[in-house]
Amino acid sequence: MSSTAKTVSELAAHVGGQAFGDANLVVNRVAGLETAGEGEIAYVEDEKFFAAANASKASCVIAPVGSDLKALCRIEVKKPKLAFALIAEILHPAKKRAPEIHPSSDIAPSAKVGDQVFIGAFVCVGENSSVGDGTQIRAGAKIGDNVRVGRDCVIHPNVFLEDGVTIGDRVILHAGVVIGTDGFGYVRDEHSHHKFPQIGTVVIEEDVELGANTCVDRAALGSTRIGRGTKIDNMVHVGHNCDIGERVVIAAQTGISGSVTIEDDCIIGGQVGFGDHIRVQSGAVIGSKAGILPGKIVRPGVWWGIPIQPLDEYKRLNAHVSRLPQVRRELKELTERVKTLENELRQNGESDRD
Repeated sequence: MSSTAKTVSELAAHVGGQAFGDANLVVNRVAGLETAGEGEIAYVEDEKFFAAANASKASCVIAPVGSDLKALCRIEVKKPKLAFALIAEILHPAKKRAPEIHPSSDIAPSAKVGDQVFIGAFVCVGENSSVGDGTQIRAGAKIGDNVRVGRDCVIHPNVFLEDGVTIGDRVILHAGVVIGTDGFGYVRDEHSHHKFPQIGTVVIEEDVELGANTCVDRAALGSTRIGRGTKIDNMVHVGHNCDIGERVVIAAQTGISGSVTIEDDCIIGGQVGFGDHIRVQSGAVIGSKAGILPGKIVRPGVWWGIPIQPLDEYKRLNAHVSRLPQVRRELKELTERVKTLENELRQNGESDRD
């Protein structure tokens, strides 16, 4: 990844912070507190790490406003982690290839390719498809017929965009993403399964990022949608006719069945399993490895477990479950004591009859 250089004063202005110490110091890279050295900038957000920040050899430290740090050069901001990310964007800009259409690529005569586009080796672009200005399509990617790819997108190697899908501007699709394959829908008669029509489409809106090997199925009828600004991790499956809102975050290995609606600003942990026809309301947070039964409405709040339940209830249940071995031992002891008492009562009764 390439890097650039900025002065501390330039970085402070970029994040709306205040520089202390030598604002003319030049910073080349971002780094962690423990490994940062000359020419590097690190951040600290929690007071328990202030000692590490004071001991850091970083040229500059990003710190909370009003923090009592000994760092000779620092930038104070309200949200240090956010400032660190914004600074990383300008110190380490994403790799951008010079415009080129590789001679091994196969572009249909009816396809439209915009200005300043990079098309790598063995890329295919189908009939009546379009690629927006500034977009980069890396080696081995395949774009089907009647596909629209927006401006300034990055399509990594071996991404497949099947016929008729729409990709908005500034979308990033990592290696192996597949968008627009048939959804998993069948109707059974007495002999076999018959495929339900999978003739809809997929719409990926602006500023979406999909991780490696993530799959988004086309709708049976209508469209599967992923809303603006949503970020999805590696190896996530989005089933047909799902509607995922804006600014949603979904971690790796989550599986989402068909016709699930996830409203804006939800957070979904890794390995969550969704049944079909679920609605997750805006503001809900679902913890990793949770399981959600079909048809459920998940309201705002933090949820966990299988099947999911409010976090406080899940913690209480978990506490009870952790005590099961002890309860089992106590039950076994009580059972033995009852048997002993029964034997004593039986023996006393027999003695009375004698």
